Amino acid sequence: MNKNIQELAPQTLWKYFADICRIPHPSHHEKAIRDYLVAQAAALGISCTTDEAGNVILRKAATPGMENVKGVILQAHMDMVPQKNGDKTFDFTTDSIEAYVDGDWVTANGTTLGADNGIGMAAILAVMASPDLPHGPLEALITCSEEVGMDGAFGLKPGLLQGEILINLDSETEGELYVGCAGGQDVSVTFTYTEAAVPANSRAYRLELKGLKGGHSGMEIILERGNANKIMNRFLLEAQDRYGLRLASIDGGGLRNAIPRESVAVVVVPASETEAFETAVAAYERLLQAELKGVDDGVSFRAVAVDLPSSLIDADTQDRLLKSVAVCPNGIIRMSPAIAGLVQTSTNLARVVSADGTIQLHCMMRSSVDSEKDALAASMQALFSLAGARMELSGAYSGWNPDPTSAILKTMLAEYHTLYGREPEVKAIHAGLECGILGGTYPGLDMISMGPTIQYPHSPDEKVNISSVVRFWDFLCHVLTHIPTK
Repeated sequence: MNKNIQELAPQTLWKYFADICRIPHPSHHEKAIRDYLVAQAAALGISCTTDEAGNVILRKAATPGMENVKGVILQAHMDMVPQKNGDKTFDFTTDSIEAYVDGDWVTANGTTLGADNGIGMAAILAVMASPDLPHGPLEALITCSEEVGMDGAFGLKPGLLQGEILINLDSETEGELYVGCAGGQDVSVTFTYTEAAVPANSRAYRLELKGLKGGHSGMEIILERGNANKIMNRFLLEAQDRYGLRLASIDGGGLRNAIPRESVAVVVVPASETEAFETAVAAYERLLQAELKGVDDGVSFRAVAVDLPSSLIDADTQDRLLKSVAVCPNGIIRMSPAIAGLVQTSTNLARVVSADGTIQLHCMMRSSVDSEKDALAASMQALFSLAGARMELSGAYSGWNPDPTSAILKTMLAEYHTLYGREPEVKAIHAGLECGILGGTYPGLDMISMGPTIQYPHSPDEKVNISSVVRFWDFLCHVLTHIPTK
């Protein structure tokens, strides 16, 4: 296992990325990475401020002769999604990411890599550290807590940034330029339950659904990967009717913007049904493997005998929960009629967890059309109201509408062709980029998003393509030398 990623080219960028991997920086635990950014700015002798929201803003003066070039803001976020394999012992708040080279990719040992958006941060620091890169006035905005609600972008106040062009470095396919993104909103649903006694002559099992790929709930929702919460619920609902299954607890999924990969439920069934129940578990695993072949080939479903739980979720709440989750919208709701291959509206049932008398469900809705997002929210409100649950909406943000007259788009199209002899693809993205929020705070900003090729972000399979990082870096540097004048 080659762990010397700092020896890759471009070496300065990879050196910074190796540093970033060593510093724990999951969402809401960003002090260490923020301190690192501030320290690097001091070492480079450039201006650095931290705003009230916890964002870091760097500034570097124009190189001689380029003072009249339009000011550019390079933008990335400092937090990463903390996801790990079930058998991996790892604490994202204290442990370093174990990054290593695997052919033409950099990946991590059993955890998310944090290339989303550590590569963006590393590129910014490499630009700021470059002694011979010609450029106009440069700023960098590195936001906090992007992955859990874009808190830093929402908290940025007017008047702090001076640049006219913003280049977001948080896209995930090299050779593509993004000029629009979806808006989003969080859905939180709460069921309350009473504790019920365990029936006599019962047997208890721990149901374990594992091996799904998961991934980014915006970028990879189009891949139709299995949703652990929906898959677990499907079995629970059928087993409730066929075998008298009762639910003691459930814990499925994790972050709101990650397709859930695993789910665990503790259940009991009558002792007379144990043989049929165990046969049904094995049959369901085979069914899943057939249905998800080529999409989630590693899926497994097991029942492990355990001690009887101390209590159960009451039968009425269990029934309302399982039936409502069964019909809860999940996945692609509508494809874009205007842009081929673009998801327009979707939702991700990210979390189902019980504890202390409540069952919490968390979904994330995305849409590039606000009215469709509102209609989806209304349908979910109707569903969970009928199910006797309480639903709350939070964290709404609008999408970023493409600007076909964008000057930076025209510049980057021309310069990509100059470098590589072909046109990059111009796209909108079904994910939440901070550009939509930042454009609301700073109207008139000319914005675009780019990045290297990152596969399977928000999952332990995350990896970044080394060759694409070279092209991404060369293109970024080339663009900075060709920014139009004021």
